[in-house]
Amino acid sequence: MSLPKGVYRADQVGSLLRPKEILAARQKVAEHSLQPEQLKELEDKYIADVVKKQIDSGMRAVTDGEFRRAWFHIDFLQSLGGIEKRGALQSTNVSQGGTMPPRLVVVDKITHPKPIQVSDFEFLESQIATSGARATVTTKVAIPSPTMIHFRGGRDTIDETAYPTLEPFFEDLACVFQEELDDLYKAGTRFVQLDDTNLAYLCDPQMRAEAEKRHGDANQLARQYAALINAAISKRPKDMAIGIHLCRGNHRSNWFAQGGYEPVSEVLFKDLDVDVYFLEYDDARSGDFSPLRHLPENKIVVLGVMSSKKAELDDKADIIKRLKEAAGFCPRGLKQLCLSHQCGFSSTMEGNELTEEQQWAKIRLEVEIAKEVWGDDLSV
Repeated sequence: MSLPKGVYRADQVGSLLRPKEILAARQKVAEHSLQPEQLKELEDKYIADVVKKQIDSGMRAVTDGEFRRAWFHIDFLQSLGGIEKRGALQSTNVSQGGTMPPRLVVVDKITHPKPIQVSDFEFLESQIATSGARATVTTKVAIPSPTMIHFRGGRDTIDETAYPTLEPFFEDLACVFQEELDDLYKAGTRFVQLDDTNLAYLCDPQMRAEAEKRHGDANQLARQYAALINAAISKRPKDMAIGIHLCRGNHRSNWFAQGGYEPVSEVLFKDLDVDVYFLEYDDARSGDFSPLRHLPENKIVVLGVMSSKKAELDDKADIIKRLKEAAGFCPRGLKQLCLSHQCGFSSTMEGNELTEEQQWAKIRLEVEIAKEVWGDDLSV
């Protein structure tokens, strides 16, 4: 079974630990003691380095490590017209606490005044070309799912003058993502991953109850989100593949939600018009593999059974065992699976609690496991 363009048997969600120099420079920019242009020069330097490290480790889906972002979603979403940051979200974290992300508020009609990720993509492409690996790797772009604007705020965070009803809000939201995907495609992007915590949060009983207080019936909300995502990607050309990553929170090795995929499994696998699913499955919080029985025969799951949250290496035999167990629920078995860590290593700029050396050791182990399970060619 062939894999979608840009998907590999050893794959990744995308974010990597930020070098300390970038973090220090970002702080200086916040304190107005360093110019943003100087930060960008430093980011360019380290992105060039991290591209080489990914390729040398055997990864073929290559990202910029999200080195230019503080949060996996905020930096992108605040670049849309009509959206502002105001305060911070209230915590529903059931792990060890931590910094909560900014609260996004819709203050006017949502617009897409200019491309958001194109320049970052073009720089990443130039570094891959310089590496000489252009023919064997894919430049991967990760952007937040459009649901990230709506889920945690709801009606109270959407200006009623701009949007007296929510139907035009969802239409505009889909439209700005269509425009961004069109800009990325014209620049040469052929694989885009949507990062979505919210469908996974609807699997957590506590978060599901809280969502129903804001939005009404959770089952209907899941269907509404599937329709929103489908509309957002509906105009993509046939040779642009779209993945979606579901996550239960990933901040400094902490998590926010728990619960298996069963409550959203049919919507996830039967309604969503994506090519590949990146699913968190690193521990018992994600439930068992039985929801994979709904996976259509023509789609792929990148199974996140390895952990980016812990410093120690995963047990190779255990990972292979879990892959085979999951394959038993897939219509076409292991052919429909790939391997990854459950999330990135740095969904926020602070990163998870491990060193860069430990991160690369984990990535090399992943490539080793994938080759043992599927063979040396990670693209089939």
